[in-house]
Amino acid sequence: MDPAVLREDMVDSLEHEVKSVLHTDRVALAMREVPREAFVENERVAYADRAIEVDGTTVLAPSTAARLLETLDVHEEHEVLIVGVGVGYTAAVLAEIVGSERVHAVDIDRNMVYTARGNLDEAGYGEVFVDCRDGAGGLPEYAPFDRILLEAAAVRPPRALLEQLAEDGRLAMPMGTTDQTLVAVDPGGEVIDRVCPVVFRPLLLEGQQPGSIERNRTAREDREFAERHARKRSGWGQEWIDWDASQ
Repeated sequence: MDPAVLREDMVDSLEHEVKSVLHTDRVALAMREVPREAFVENERVAYADRAIEVDGTTVLAPSTAARLLETLDVHEEHEVLIVGVGVGYTAAVLAEIVGSERVHAVDIDRNMVYTARGNLDEAGYGEVFVDCRDGAGGLPEYAPFDRILLEAAAVRPPRALLEQLAEDGRLAMPMGTTDQTLVAVDPGGEVIDRVCPVVFRPLLLEGQQPGSIERNRTAREDREFAERHARKRSGWGQEWIDWDASQ
């Protein structure tokens, strides 16, 4: 079937009173434009309203993505940060609303960063900036952001993300551990909107991503080697290095 028809049917079902998760015209129009099949290869699976696993990450069901985007309340002039970009679908929808150059995204999993970049480029949103970062640290070089979307659960909003919000900014996230609620918070960390119960994977920190043990061990061994080597040498070249402070 024509993907455009499947896309129309998907959005119509999200707007229908039975589900009633999509209320904002700009979000609905964006979801009608973004080719979801660029992010999920099987067209029928792509437009089914269920979460699916791709390369070890969860691709949100369209209804869940719609709830996140509605909670974020993004407008055309906003600068946006996505923490946990995954395959890149929500980044594409946001790029359709505000423009690709206004969307920035991070993910702690380097493989997902490469996947998201490729998917976004294929779908026509190659100007979205995607970087490999610990999501809890955000992207301070590009702050402040009018909107931040955290696509992973945390007990409370990470402090760095709150500090990177604009004065009247808004952060949408799943809050909680076992019992999670989709919420919006202000720059002070106060909950300003509670939407519905959700189930998301927890926010990963550095050292928890796939393959992290091997990578972290290698980084540690490299650093220890460099430290030993520097201390063996004489001369002014190493005197400025404070090894204790750099740990």
